[in-house]
Amino acid sequence: MPETAQQRALDLLRAEKRFLLAGHVRPDGDCVGGQAALAYGLRALGKEVVIVNPDCPGRRFDYLYEGAPFQVFDSRSVPEHDVCCLMDINELSRCGGLARHLREASSKKLVIDHHPYAGEPWWDAAYMDPSASATGLLVWRILKQLGVQLNRFAAEAVFTSLVTDTGWFRYSNTDAETMGVAAEMVGLGANPASLFQKIYQRNEQTEPQAMGRLLGRVEYHAHGHLAVIDQPLSDNETALKDGDPVLDLLRAVETVEVVLYVRELEPGLCKLSARSKTVFDVNQLARQFGGGGHAKASGATIKGRLSEVRDDLVRATIEMMEQT
Repeated sequence: MPETAQQRALDLLRAEKRFLLAGHVRPDGDCVGGQAALAYGLRALGKEVVIVNPDCPGRRFDYLYEGAPFQVFDSRSVPEHDVCCLMDINELSRCGGLARHLREASSKKLVIDHHPYAGEPWWDAAYMDPSASATGLLVWRILKQLGVQLNRFAAEAVFTSLVTDTGWFRYSNTDAETMGVAAEMVGLGANPASLFQKIYQRNEQTEPQAMGRLLGRVEYHAHGHLAVIDQPLSDNETALKDGDPVLDLLRAVETVEVVLYVRELEPGLCKLSARSKTVFDVNQLARQFGGGGHAKASGATIKGRLSEVRDDLVRATIEMMEQT
């Protein structure tokens, strides 16, 4: 994004007083970590800040709750604010039921995000960089440019963003800047071992069994290059709070290039989580079905019966593989 566009975003953050930070449905570590860090920075500058998400971030990020003003949208209204900061998203529709209230609000809209965007800009200002490993990395840049000194809490928040969106530095989006910022956050008090335990080692006893049952549903296509799991609504026992461990296990199979996890949310509505290993662009696949994300990690919410959605996704993936 041009320097002037990012400068306009910084000017807006400096000038306004009341901020509402909003994220996507089922907010992940990058979303809530970026929100917590930005909330800290804006408060340090004397601003009023509230964080409103369409869903609760979940227990594994509860170490961020006491230090940041997190709220869950109550379906009625949003707090008064001058600027709505959309974090880790660049489309209001990703906010679920919160989207209409934000759209109707008279506030200025500021996007802080690292996902690709192909449409026409609709916001008042944006701080975007699709090459950044995480939205939390952009927040770190913003706080540096605003002259905010980070404390241990802010360091933990930024570190959370980095590690959750890079697979603890295993994914291809891990670069020198990411590792340098992570080292800086550790120097400010972020404890990697403690944070790993909080984020990844507090699962319920039913999680391993649920994961096993879900893995039992895997099917391979395209000579083993495509792994697919579908989860019907009736199979509640295989419901996982986080599907990434299953996706990562299947992506670790040597022949597999693409993994599709298709979950039935309700009759006639399915959720896709797609991952790739090397050259396949799952963002392009997800966009065919109204979704999006990154080249190696994307998703979509798709209308249709589970069997039909799964078959359509398999067909589209194989067609893209043949073209690639």
